[in-house]
Amino acid sequence: MQPMTPMYRDEEDLRHDVRAACVRACNLCAEACNSCADACLGDPAVAELVICIRTNLDCADMCATAAEILDRFRGYHPELARAVIEACATVCDVCAQESRSQADRFRRCEIAADACETARDACRQMLAEPALV
Repeated sequence: MQPMTPMYRDEEDLRHDVRAACVRACNLCAEACNSCADACLGDPAVAELVICIRTNLDCADMCATAAEILDRFRGYHPELARAVIEACATVCDVCAQESRSQADRFRRCEIAADACETARDACRQMLAEPALV
């Protein structure tokens, strides 16, 4: 019989500043993406913005989920956390590109793209943390 691997990480395993920065960036990205999608829904050109709106809504949901999981500092499963953070970085990258494609027309899309890039980079920094492996 094999001993069970502890599920709780030591507080020293993961740098609080990196985790806190990632949670903050993901929460800000979720807010920016929701705001962008909401504003786009009210735009007369809404039919042209469907992909941008859906991508922003998906990104907002993914970022909110990643932030929630990372905020559970004690008791998270490292493999699950890694998968969620990797997915969040990917979704943020896709959303940044889509929002950036509309940024010349809409300032809100530029703001969302910037927030997505910041969250993507924070997720990548989090993935570089040895304690998350």
